[in-house]
Amino acid sequence: MSEKSDEKFGEARVEPVASFTKSDLEDKNLHVLTAFVSPGGKEVKITNNVDSAMKYALEHQGEDIVIDDATNKRLLRKIDTFLLPVMCLLYMCQFMDKLTTSYSSILGLRQSLHMKGDMYSWTTTCFYLGYLVFEFPASLLLQRFPVAKTVSAFIIVWGMILALCAVPQYPGFIALRTILGMLESAVTPAFAIITSQWYKKEEQFLRTAFWFASNGIGTIVGSAISWGLYKNAESYSLPAWKLVFVVTGCMTVFLGFLVMAHIPDNPTGAWFLTKEEKVLVVERIRSNQQGFGNPRFKKSQFIEALQDVRTWLFFLFAISSNIPNGGITSFGTILLKEDFGYSTADSLLMQMPQGAVEIVGCTLFAWLAKYLKSRTLMAVGVTAVVVMSQCLLAFAPTKSGRLAGLYLFTLAPVGFICVLSQVSSSVAGHTKKVTVNAIFLIGYCVGNLIGPQTFISTQAPKYQGAKVAIVVCGVFSLLCLIAIYVSYYVDNKKRDSMPPVDMSHVENYEFADLTDKENPNFRYAL
Repeated sequence: MSEKSDEKFGEARVEPVASFTKSDLEDKNLHVLTAFVSPGGKEVKITNNVDSAMKYALEHQGEDIVIDDATNKRLLRKIDTFLLPVMCLLYMCQFMDKLTTSYSSILGLRQSLHMKGDMYSWTTTCFYLGYLVFEFPASLLLQRFPVAKTVSAFIIVWGMILALCAVPQYPGFIALRTILGMLESAVTPAFAIITSQWYKKEEQFLRTAFWFASNGIGTIVGSAISWGLYKNAESYSLPAWKLVFVVTGCMTVFLGFLVMAHIPDNPTGAWFLTKEEKVLVVERIRSNQQGFGNPRFKKSQFIEALQDVRTWLFFLFAISSNIPNGGITSFGTILLKEDFGYSTADSLLMQMPQGAVEIVGCTLFAWLAKYLKSRTLMAVGVTAVVVMSQCLLAFAPTKSGRLAGLYLFTLAPVGFICVLSQVSSSVAGHTKKVTVNAIFLIGYCVGNLIGPQTFISTQAPKYQGAKVAIVVCGVFSLLCLIAIYVSYYVDNKKRDSMPPVDMSHVENYEFADLTDKENPNFRYAL
């Protein structure tokens, strides 16, 4: 850890201290407590610039804290009960928000806004341009300010902007969609941080799958709402496509206030935990070799993130897996109507099975990963099935075969969930985690903004060029996942073969905000 990792701490002074005290945390001047050699052979200095969980650990230092299996299960059930339903509801709603344009596209949006050629494709591309531009600023805001309060403010404004999408003509619509992308850029990184704050490494993949698979619930609910508005359009003073934006926007505003009131910024501030339970929750996550987060930006961790090959494997995976996702999200309903030949009402209803496949498939495979003992190998297997489904969508001679490919394609998020949970579990050091998360989601943006552009209007209604691009990207994303697994496996084996580093002379070093490359006792989740 560089002595100049935080300029606000001023010049470092070396003191022979081997344990943290409250005065260390209150001291705004950086000073070094001890040093050791990292697995990479570099000297690492542990300073008083540590994780926010350290303060709570020091307050209860010396207490005999024991977590038996029954207590651990009770705490996990309580955390799941109070956090997961709200997180799932919000993620469901944010995916509905992204699908509003797809639903509205066959309810009169394109005709009302006089869209021609590739104008509709830009309604999605501009969204992800906004996401791309604001991803790093949003991530830095989440690091600097309380996570739950910050993301809830983003959500509330986002819902208001979504409802306003029913008002403007095409230029204004594009502007609002760009702002929506900027606002949504905070949601996924916030949820990744919250998951890493509350859950142990081995629990994070399944919990990430739960809230991410809620996209499937959003597909079902959004399709049902759009179908109902379409079938009863004559009963309303506004066109059905405008009502889709108004209804989902109002739902989002409500959920933003719910998140603000319900989800704590970290476990020590949880209104639903007793004082004793807060101590136990902090102790539970000690095995992660990470804490809650550090609001201070560390230049050394930022540089390490840029130099880590896994960062760029994540980035390449995010681009290649989300080019297909961006295209299908925007054009799925149009394919069902114009390529498969379903009516407008049936095209809306035929998206519901996609949501069901995503809900069941993502959570089932994440649960099965417990028995395979490797989330990444599970993701590799599922992604191989997804590539086969993409081949069906692109090359199957019958409509039923292509439809099966479209439905099985919704298993693709398993790979994305795996990598997202790896950012939570296998990237340590809060500045590094925020940086890797931002780069990964920038790749997500790039893929999603390219995806709609592969659907060229002159190739309608088959869009064969886009389907071939989907297959190529699927194969490349599979290769990226394999490379990530091999990299982690080799690194863990190398660390296991090295002489152990005794860290007993540094109390609570797990909360010292060390990176995965600095901490000799850190092991990557496979």
